[in-house]
Amino acid sequence: METTNTPTLLSSRLILRKFTEADIQALFLLLKDEQVNTYLPWFPAKTLSNARAFYEQRFAKTSCSAQGYKYAVCLKEDNIPIGYVQMDAGDAHDIGYALRKEFWHRGIMREAVERLIVQLRKDKIPYITATHDINNVQSGRVMQAVGMQYMYSYKEQWQPKNIPVIFNMYQLNLDGEDRIYTKYREKYGECFI
Repeated sequence: METTNTPTLLSSRLILRKFTEADIQALFLLLKDEQVNTYLPWFPAKTLSNARAFYEQRFAKTSCSAQGYKYAVCLKEDNIPIGYVQMDAGDAHDIGYALRKEFWHRGIMREAVERLIVQLRKDKIPYITATHDINNVQSGRVMQAVGMQYMYSYKEQWQPKNIPVIFNMYQLNLDGEDRIYTKYREKYGECFI
């Protein structure tokens, strides 16, 4: 991946942009909600200080480089973050996202992921993957809605929550090549279709 500044991305309803320190309160609203964070690999934030630490760890240094793509998802009407969408660095090119629950079921995350995919194609990212807990059906629907295809499932002892989780792995090849990302299958013993 070439190192560039994170470009602001626009869609019909959304602005995808870098998080800033001014967004920490909005980020806290997302991170403190237990329902939103049920299927995410961390516990809900208890304080604004927790949200600040999360921002500093995950979003303070954002560029389309070794750190991946990391965006605040904002409505155009007020440019305040209501969620995030990202593609992690590394060979999985793993897509992740979260959205405040009062904005669920409006197609917002689908729109955000679709817009990110346009940028990834432009930047010549060859493929993307995404995984979801089999109990998080809505996340899987977003993956399907943006054209990702189910590849396989695997069982992982998920940290830091230390619970066994079955994940469905989806993939979208952006370059037209026929490939399946197999490292999750190789890493975890219990894999199946």
